[in-house]
Amino acid sequence: MPVLPGISGEVTNCSDMRDIMSDEPLQPGVLYIVATPIGNLEDITVRALRVLANADLIAAEDTRRTGLLLKAYGLKKPLISCFAHNEEKQSPRIISMIKEGKAVALVSDAGMPGISDPGARLIRQALKADIRLTVIPGPSAGITALAASGLDTETFAFGGFIPRDNKSRKAWLERFGDFPGTLIFYESPKRLPATLLMIIEAWGDRNCCIARELTKRYEEFIRGRLTEVYDELSNVESIKGEITVILEGRPGGKDDRLSREEAEAMGESLIAEGMGIKEASLRLAKETGISAKDCYAMLIKRS
Repeated sequence: MPVLPGISGEVTNCSDMRDIMSDEPLQPGVLYIVATPIGNLEDITVRALRVLANADLIAAEDTRRTGLLLKAYGLKKPLISCFAHNEEKQSPRIISMIKEGKAVALVSDAGMPGISDPGARLIRQALKADIRLTVIPGPSAGITALAASGLDTETFAFGGFIPRDNKSRKAWLERFGDFPGTLIFYESPKRLPATLLMIIEAWGDRNCCIARELTKRYEEFIRGRLTEVYDELSNVESIKGEITVILEGRPGGKDDRLSREEAEAMGESLIAEGMGIKEASLRLAKETGISAKDCYAMLIKRS
């Protein structure tokens, strides 16, 4: 049996994986969509390894990174680049090879191809060409983080990566702000504190879970209210690693909230204690669930 990678995701020794793989050959003329580990290299299925070992060609987001995965398991296969900026150009070439009878495996750097990763264009083009697809399931950062979040797992939405430009971000906030279930999204570690503040200002305070470096050596979960997590991360000099955010959905009916008069009175009390309007707005958002933006507007009007 092979020596599999440890929690660091690094393989120290690995013998022929065919010892634990079936001999079932791949079907020709099929596009195999293969999920790969999001961190720890142990998180690859035997079926995925069999497909990678027997594919005629592997279409990879980054051929170097996929090459390292193959090397870790003693595999060597032809690779073709298929990433965000060349996927449209490469798709016809790959489809042509499949039509010629080749079995092609599609992989991204981590997780499921096409889910916030390259691959969706190729998949759509393959369907238009009446090519058979089959999915080899595996790790997903969003579902992994959701399972460990402690938040509702029955109703949830996936928001992908938060858009970078202001107009798209505003549209994203409007799209998901009233969703009652749990929201899953990805964000850059550098933009994370600013994004959390943006959400507090737009939606108010909610429970959340920040998952960092999932399945890797320094895996970390930060759970709490948005305002608490924002305060904690604002004091971190440099946030590193892949980030997945799990966020509680829109709070229930208005009966669960303070009346406007009660919220205004609480805000005036905070200002009377010496807080500035912005600081009082954030505190009021934390206590009431009203967005910090609305709290600020309410307090500035009363001042």
